[in-house]
Amino acid sequence: MEKLGAVRSAVADGALDGALTGLMCGELDTARRRVAELLDGFQRSFGAGEDTPITLCSAPGRTEICGNHTDHQHGRVLAAAVNLDFLACAALNGTNTIRFQSQGWPMVEVALDTLEPGEEERESTAALVRGMAAQAVEKGYPVAGFDVFATSEVLPGSGLSSSAACEVLLGVVENHLFCRDELDPVTIAQMGQRAENVYFGKPSGLMDQTASSVGGAVAIDFADPAAPVVRRMAVDLNKEGYALCIIDSGASHADLTAEYAAVPQEMGAVAAYFGKKVLREVEEGQVLEAMPQLRKAVGDRAVLRALHFFADDKRVGEEADALDKGDFAAFLSLVNESGRSSWELLQDITPAGAVREQAMAVALAVAERALEGKGACRVHGGGFAGTIQAFVPLDRLARFRERVEQTLGAGSCHVLSIRPVGGTVLWG
Repeated sequence: MEKLGAVRSAVADGALDGALTGLMCGELDTARRRVAELLDGFQRSFGAGEDTPITLCSAPGRTEICGNHTDHQHGRVLAAAVNLDFLACAALNGTNTIRFQSQGWPMVEVALDTLEPGEEERESTAALVRGMAAQAVEKGYPVAGFDVFATSEVLPGSGLSSSAACEVLLGVVENHLFCRDELDPVTIAQMGQRAENVYFGKPSGLMDQTASSVGGAVAIDFADPAAPVVRRMAVDLNKEGYALCIIDSGASHADLTAEYAAVPQEMGAVAAYFGKKVLREVEEGQVLEAMPQLRKAVGDRAVLRALHFFADDKRVGEEADALDKGDFAAFLSLVNESGRSSWELLQDITPAGAVREQAMAVALAVAERALEGKGACRVHGGGFAGTIQAFVPLDRLARFRERVEQTLGAGSCHVLSIRPVGGTVLWG
């Protein structure tokens, strides 16, 4: 690892410019300033001197492109890393405690005396910190205390999966500090999922962590979650004449855990009807043939959600093929199909019983009208709240953004890039 003062000089001299450019992080002056402020924050938080050996790491948020609620059923997804990230400065601290300071939040301290999940830590950052460290130890690596100061552009509730980015960031730091960089990106992603499921207490698939950890645009097949098959694609949206927009609906994810949990539960109930654990093990024809009995056994919404799974799982391969062939028109048509399926069959746009407030539905209606028959839009991520996604022609981008923000508020439309690099060590 390099000493903090040397890293500060490297930033000022432009030695870090190549790494920062690879992150698609915007203007270099802004990126350099962000790293300098990160180093200052680390020093303030932990009293570090200029001679402290440090490492700089980054992990991106992700955007789901297709495969809405398919990963937890061992299905396929299409996702991409984006140019909003968690950036961190980390260093060993000579103790048995991990100290994690995310800018603007209280410091989290996790003693490594016990590595078991704690009920008192559920749904907290401490749970993720403990969960990631515990798994590195389980793999035989000597994890000890370290300090992390992080700044995040992946805002909580943005639909870009800040939790997965945080998990991947911790995995990258621990991989570099303790594991001799021997953990591959998919292994770090699997560690992140387990930390979120077992320690944090949120049921989730593996898509978010894999997209963040691997980087670029990826089609991921989770038929065997222990060994997901990752297919990378080169996607240049600017060359195709489109921008990727993530639009904040204004609705919060708070109090929606039951809504999210019901999706895998109901899909699982359909699979269980056929003696299977997940829908990937069931044929769509079986569901269609057993429809009358199945509706009585598990309910109509569960059946419709299963039909969405089969459709979106198939669409992932079709969208990936369209991108590989350079058929962007076909890709956009499939994105719109995925959006309609999520609304009509998966039903993850409006929480059950919501009448007065239907923010996601409003956002989709506004975006569709602003596109004027061009491009595509769909729900983004888990649904029910948070964000939607739109692919917008560059020559219509300014007008699109203006119309969307007239209804949803200034700053609600974020124009992003697909980041080619996943979780990474930038320096040290």
